[in-house]
Amino acid sequence: MPYGGWWSTPFVRWQGAFADLHSLRFAAWTGARALARRGIEPANLDFGVLGFTVPQKGSFYGLPWLAAELGAPHLPGPSIMQACATSARCLQVAASEIALGGAEVALIITADRVSNGPHLYYPRPSGPGGSGEAEDWVLDNFARDPWADVAMVQTAENVAAKWGISREAQDDLTLLRLAQYHDAVAAGFHTPFFETEVPDPKFRGVVATLSGDIGVQAVNEAKVRELQPVQPGGTVTFAGQTHPSDGNAGALVTTRDRARALSSRPEIEVAIRGFGTARAGKAMMPAAPVPASRQALAMAGLAIGDIDAVTSHNPFAVNDIVFANETGFPIEAMNVNGCSLVFGHPQGPTGLRSTIELVETLAARGGGNGLFQGCAAGDTAMALVVSVYDAR
Repeated sequence: MPYGGWWSTPFVRWQGAFADLHSLRFAAWTGARALARRGIEPANLDFGVLGFTVPQKGSFYGLPWLAAELGAPHLPGPSIMQACATSARCLQVAASEIALGGAEVALIITADRVSNGPHLYYPRPSGPGGSGEAEDWVLDNFARDPWADVAMVQTAENVAAKWGISREAQDDLTLLRLAQYHDAVAAGFHTPFFETEVPDPKFRGVVATLSGDIGVQAVNEAKVRELQPVQPGGTVTFAGQTHPSDGNAGALVTTRDRARALSSRPEIEVAIRGFGTARAGKAMMPAAPVPASRQALAMAGLAIGDIDAVTSHNPFAVNDIVFANETGFPIEAMNVNGCSLVFGHPQGPTGLRSTIELVETLAARGGGNGLFQGCAAGDTAMALVVSVYDAR
């Protein structure tokens, strides 16, 4: 990955400033401006991968449409939809294409608008009176896994019960993550890769500029500890789980030589070392990143003790607690500059932003090995390992 060849919008809590923007057109608009600022011509791209999880009008045409909107009508490539593992899978597809010699410079674009999700009607002529079935794409799927027959929050309760994770431990973790994020904001950590301009709904021009993520809670211990659990008799509160958001993110994956040529700091080399994917037991989603991480580490030829930084897609506080308990990685050393528990959850781009933050964290330290891991719907997870070197 060429250093600096990545970007992300701020994440905006749903029904906010991005709620009326077509997510794929917005991602193309953002990506075109991000590439131009980096002096990268779309003509130099020869492969693309689009990741999204919430359909938009016309999204059947996927990556080819987005690429044309971005200024690269020659660009081929697939569209990926794998819930919250979408970004990691997009990176794996792009890296595989490069490694196999099918392309030299791959563009990854991930985007989602959870706001105003589609309301679908499935015709069923054989139904009573010819009636069909309806689905609210966002809310119905938050509320029920069609196989496990539980809401996502129930998977967190199941994991909390199995590992004996108390409400107090979840509150402690939530307050730590909030403090880490706000410290990073104060230090200007996110500023270099944020694309903060907001277009009008017809993408004719800039109508606003954001100063950062919208909808993040302040560090308020009393408020966190006084919340009631979401489910009666449970342990997970609204503070201990993420909120839906809108946004997009992008990155380039390429060969070593092309990465140096496209990098804003050629002395920094960012190598993708390995991927892992796994599925936990039924209705145990927050535990799935542990086996996925072990696979990624094995592919990279590393152990958890070789890892210098970890970022996670942690829709629940229990995610990080289980990971730390099972791997021994210090919980306070994870997500030191932010995480989706705090800044929100647009699904498709969530993992890519967290991977960007992982690389930036390592680069600021002078290099090292990093692990991103995160769970996804269906009790699954993906993980990836990156290494940041001094290329000199």
